[in-house]
Amino acid sequence: MKKYTWPLLIIFFLLGGLAMILIGQVALPPEPRPESVVAISDKWADSGHADAESLSFSLWDDRDPAVIPVACAQCHSAFGYLDYLGEDGSEANTVSDSHPVGSVVSCYVCHNPSAHARDITIFPSGAEIEGQGWSSNCAECHAGRRHSGFVENAIAALPEDEVNEELGFINVHYLVGGAVRFGSEVSVGYEYPGKEYVGFYEHVPDYQRCTDCHDAHSLAITPSECAACHPVVSTLADLRDIRMDTTQDFDGDGDTREGIFHELMGVHHLLYEAIQTYAEEVIGQPIRYAARSPNWFIDNNDTEDPIPYDNWTPRLVKATYNYHLVVVDPGGFMHNARYLIQVMYDTLEDLGTVVTVDMDQLIRP
Repeated sequence: MKKYTWPLLIIFFLLGGLAMILIGQVALPPEPRPESVVAISDKWADSGHADAESLSFSLWDDRDPAVIPVACAQCHSAFGYLDYLGEDGSEANTVSDSHPVGSVVSCYVCHNPSAHARDITIFPSGAEIEGQGWSSNCAECHAGRRHSGFVENAIAALPEDEVNEELGFINVHYLVGGAVRFGSEVSVGYEYPGKEYVGFYEHVPDYQRCTDCHDAHSLAITPSECAACHPVVSTLADLRDIRMDTTQDFDGDGDTREGIFHELMGVHHLLYEAIQTYAEEVIGQPIRYAARSPNWFIDNNDTEDPIPYDNWTPRLVKATYNYHLVVVDPGGFMHNARYLIQVMYDTLEDLGTVVTVDMDQLIRP
């Protein structure tokens, strides 16, 4: 056989094999196998969705009867969410009954035909957002329970600065990033009349839905995935230093290089000071915030036996609602920082009509 025959044969077989692949006669190598069930289970077991002792799943254990109410069961009971989906044969998009305690967000809560097919997210404001696919399940349980219209209805036609015993703190709920992401499209913050607010926060194409950033089972974020576009990131803490699209100094502290998290929290701190000033100077009862229910207390320096705040005006209801909104979305700076800064800026502006609030250096996005 001539010396050039073998190379020609090799080329012939390679070209023939490629042709057979192209016409579907030879199977391509299989896709990499997904994570094993064991690995997924381990992730889930360490996540908040599996924490049966957390208040999210145990708050009702000692009640009589020990059931999770209709209003809470959708997100705090495995059976309640299946009821909401209609997987139990009931009407979809509503919870038909209370449910027993003792369940968590287990596998079948998300892995069932109705959850897999879900592509619409229904928010407390009544807004319905399509096109979110499987992440609709995530967003609906992280949508909060209140919205701008709810607050407006509670204070409608009442004098802004007159204490009313029928009023109280309105709690949007907890971990509400699913709603914050959509901004004015779902109006999770209190939006002041006559103002415009940003809607959905667009990220890059491959990171638009909940499970694009959060591992679906551990719920964690992988910093190395962010680092491709954000070189400042190497750890989770570094996410707070991301600042890509603006050099505006929203909080007026003179630092235009700090991460958007710090801009957001700078405005948040100013809002807290303004709320305290308003409560003391207009209402005549000092106020303070604590990250525990009922969140707002009389500021009497008694930390062992705090007294819930009880002198509420419409202006204070709006301000405390928006302040708390930022607290209960720890990832708000990633979900929709501009929206949160807007609602806080407008809250400061509203408080500034009756007390001194220095906003000369602040910028509204």
